[in-house]
Amino acid sequence: MGRKFTWLPEATWLLVVVFSASAAVGAEEFYKGKTLRFVVGASPGGGLDAYARAIARHIGNKIPGNPTTIVENMPGAGSLVSANYLYAQAKPDGLTVGHWIGGLIMRQAMGDQKEISFDGRKFEWLGVPVQDSPVCVLTKTSGITNLEKWFAVREPVKLGGTVPGGNTDDIPRVLKAALSLPVQVVDGYKGTAEIRLAAESGELAGGCWAWESIKPTWAKGLQTGDVIAIIQALPKKHPDLPQVPNAIDYAKTEEARNLIQVGIHNQAAITRPFSLPPGTPKERVALLRQAFMRTLKDTEFLAEAQKAKLAVNPLSGEETEKIVAGLFQASPDMLRKLKDILYPK
Repeated sequence: MGRKFTWLPEATWLLVVVFSASAAVGAEEFYKGKTLRFVVGASPGGGLDAYARAIARHIGNKIPGNPTTIVENMPGAGSLVSANYLYAQAKPDGLTVGHWIGGLIMRQAMGDQKEISFDGRKFEWLGVPVQDSPVCVLTKTSGITNLEKWFAVREPVKLGGTVPGGNTDDIPRVLKAALSLPVQVVDGYKGTAEIRLAAESGELAGGCWAWESIKPTWAKGLQTGDVIAIIQALPKKHPDLPQVPNAIDYAKTEEARNLIQVGIHNQAAITRPFSLPPGTPKERVALLRQAFMRTLKDTEFLAEAQKAKLAVNPLSGEETEKIVAGLFQASPDMLRKLKDILYPK
């Protein structure tokens, strides 16, 4: 009997080794000479684009067969065009990776199926390179240099947005509802790069999105003082912004705190997900998940990220999958309130 109990684990271990080796060989044969395509749901120059291009430059050598990589930008409707494309049109063969705004998943959870043609629970998630830290920044020329001045303005402050479901829209609208912050979201911009340009020209006062994107892409304005962080919306303050007021500290009611928690905090963790089309073979999903996480820990990638001021605070594909599932478990009352706030009629 003793010999049997000793043999079974060894046999199981051998099967795992043989299976893993076989899978690696199969993957190498499949990916050798192929191109892994990253489809980014925003225009060049923004945060989504910066992360996708940095990861694409390093992930190829983490995949058996060393495929080449390309990045294609598919902006439109706050990355909804690219998300719908990935779900319904991209071939589920493990050669197309989508990078789009995770806030669209909450939009689906709230029951919006007019434009959304995907089910967020069916994507294959690779993971998230960084969990977002939502911050609102305004230009010095707007005249608003601190939160007290913002609360005191007579006219709503114009902030750039892409489309409902994008963090550029959702963050300021939740802050307006929870804190009575004077805000007017101006939709229609293709990405944060266009919002920055519009703010610098005086067309807008600024915008709200992730500090991890604002910091590298608007670095010059922040360094000169022409762009100022006015308010952040995190469970606790970001280490870079100890003097910037935190939204949750200004919530006067339990409902206001819940709106910030569900509408901003919970979504911020998965604002920048990388995903594969539904139906991608499981062995390729597992392989790409592993390659994704290995890339985010790679010393050369981290050196490039540091140089480009790209923060790295990843979630695995499995963790991302759990968070997505949790968004559909929010109370119906809270989802109804958020829908009224985020999608004004």
